[in-house]
Amino acid sequence: MKLIRVDRKTKTEKRYSPKMGRLHTRVTYIRKSLLGIPVRTLHKYRETYYGEVKDCEDCLIAK
Repeated sequence: MKLIRVDRKTKTEKRYSPKMGRLHTRVTYIRKSLLGIPVRTLHKYRETYYGEVKDCEDCLIAK
């Protein structure tokens, strides 16, 4: 059993972009875990409608 692992998980989120408005997108999280417990998120990105991969910093989470 490994002590430190890097996991990648994808889930659907509701996000808001000033140019496009509200959108449902698949967000992929890359997390570091210690003994199966997530410690920190290393990176998160999303895939656009046109197939581009963008960082999630340009979108705000819709509330």
